[in-house]
Amino acid sequence: MGVVRDPTGDAAVDAVLDRLADADHLTADGHLDVYEDVHEGLRTVLGALDAPDRTAHHPPHPVPHDHRS
Repeated sequence: MGVVRDPTGDAAVDAVLDRLADADHLTADGHLDVYEDVHEGLRTVLGALDAPDRTAHHPPHPVPHDHRS
């Protein structure tokens, strides 16, 4: 179809959306696989935003809480 897509500014999202260009070279019955791949890729990228960033809240090596003398 040759639709021009503007970059989103997020490399991970842009990489997933680049897959849409594959639909240009397929018959209509092949489009579903491309769309499902893109949908799953976007879900993965967006789901990663909800994942806790363990490095921001936890030290790499846990500090023992046993303060007995």
